[in-house]
Amino acid sequence: MKTKVKLWLIFGPVIIAAGLLILLLSLPIGFGHFNSQTEKKAAVSLSPKVFRGRKIKQQALENGYVPFFGSSELSRLDEFHPSVLAAKYHRSYRPFLLGNAGSQSLTHYFTMQNLGTQLKGKKVIFIISPQWFTKEGQRPDAFGFYYSPLQTIDWIINAKNDTADRYAAKRLLEMPSGRSSEIGEAALENVEHGKPVSEFQKMFLKFKETILLNEDSLFSRFQLNNNLAKVQKGEKSLPAHYSISKLNHLAVKVGRRETTNNKLGIKNTFYKTRLSGNRIKDLKDSQTKLDYRRSPEYSDFELVLNQFAKWHVNVQFIIPPINARWADYTGLSIPMIRQTDQKIEYQLRQQGFNNVLDLSDYGSEKYFMEDTIHLGWRGWLKVDQTVNPFLTNKQPQPNYIIQNRFFSKNWQNTVKNE
Repeated sequence: MKTKVKLWLIFGPVIIAAGLLILLLSLPIGFGHFNSQTEKKAAVSLSPKVFRGRKIKQQALENGYVPFFGSSELSRLDEFHPSVLAAKYHRSYRPFLLGNAGSQSLTHYFTMQNLGTQLKGKKVIFIISPQWFTKEGQRPDAFGFYYSPLQTIDWIINAKNDTADRYAAKRLLEMPSGRSSEIGEAALENVEHGKPVSEFQKMFLKFKETILLNEDSLFSRFQLNNNLAKVQKGEKSLPAHYSISKLNHLAVKVGRRETTNNKLGIKNTFYKTRLSGNRIKDLKDSQTKLDYRRSPEYSDFELVLNQFAKWHVNVQFIIPPINARWADYTGLSIPMIRQTDQKIEYQLRQQGFNNVLDLSDYGSEKYFMEDTIHLGWRGWLKVDQTVNPFLTNKQPQPNYIIQNRFFSKNWQNTVKNE
């Protein structure tokens, strides 16, 4: 048997299968809907695949799930987490968790790009952390981890020559992810400079979008973290009927039980795995120089606000506190944190975003925080007392007045009340 024939018999089937897969993915098929159980799993999965994808989020939001944007605090799935309370007490809404460690405003802005139909005129919850507002802003590696070419393509194809889109293109080109495709990079440069995306670029991007959409529909259902089991376990420990006094009593009991191996009010498991031994000694006075008052994050955040305003989204913002004992130990400046919170709130209220729950004064409350910077048992209960009525009751339509000055470097470096 000739060598070429032998090689074809070995590699031919692989080549044919790969070709058929590419052909299949390039066709506008869609691959059907997800069942309700898959929706439930996806809503609390916190899976990067779900975060970067489109179809399962769109379907869940169409079916009544509410986006909860945030970062690592969303993964603290204790008994009092919004997902657990909503399930246990059969609320009219179910949270769809969007975010995890490292996700910030720029990531959320691009995540929103393929959810326009599902978000227009709707309600969302947005947890914004002071820790996002570092001197450097969004870390490129964290942004790259959540980067979605699918979401970016949606945005590029529909980009306009306005301040927000030019700024977004500039920021994306500052990330290695934004330059991962030559044609995509060239299209972004056009947007940054106020030029139209060429027809060839659009044609290429739309073809790539079809392939990515089919990949998303096919594979996202198979990469879901099973956090639903944590939610169901949490439900079992809660009282049968909602009672804030009973729930608060339980939260104190659980918090006391879970914070016995340290004096900082930090959950035992977190302290043991992240801070015990010499590690905690090395962190004494380690945060004295941190400053969140000057950051490019303020303009990245403005992208999010701009998008919410365009779609008339009614947003409840939550600014979580920092564990006061932790701040005292590490030397983190509380006056600086207060000024950061004031700057964030000023940016919100100046533009008509008036639903702001600022919890910055609760950092010294017992069992309010689970660890150093994340909401815990009583903290989630406090959040619920605002989130539940906001989502359950009819809210007045907000009147947003977007101000492009918040995209400027001058605003990024402005310190309120200094």
